[in-house]
Amino acid sequence: MAYTFDLQLPHYSRGFHLITRHITQQLPELPEHGLLVVFIKHTSAALTINENADPDVRQDFLSFFNRLVPDAAPYFIHTLEGPDDMSAHIKSSLLGSSITIPIKNHKLNLGTWQGVYLCEFRNGGDSRKLSVTII
Repeated sequence: MAYTFDLQLPHYSRGFHLITRHITQQLPELPEHGLLVVFIKHTSAALTINENADPDVRQDFLSFFNRLVPDAAPYFIHTLEGPDDMSAHIKSSLLGSSITIPIKNHKLNLGTWQGVYLCEFRNGGDSRKLSVTII
């Protein structure tokens, strides 16, 4: 049996943001065992799981991705929405649109130092919508 609901995130600036609490605060009671799947409904932002303690990690992620896929690269054709348009699409494809977290003993079974990141790749990104499924 699966249960799915949508979740709206507030606006976040460009960068990597911990959203674990935002997700967990809106979850119903979790089953004893199962999976939580979180899917972002956008093509210029992504989700990933990584370090939840040191904010330098999130800044390093941002610096790395901005260097790997720079805005306004002269070879980009799709720039209708600005210089960060195509670079945001590529970055979101590199990280992906969903994450899966095991559920154990009615809790998310994340590691001690793991957190869920919203990876916002647009300078003027809007609020983001997530689809959350509990299986």
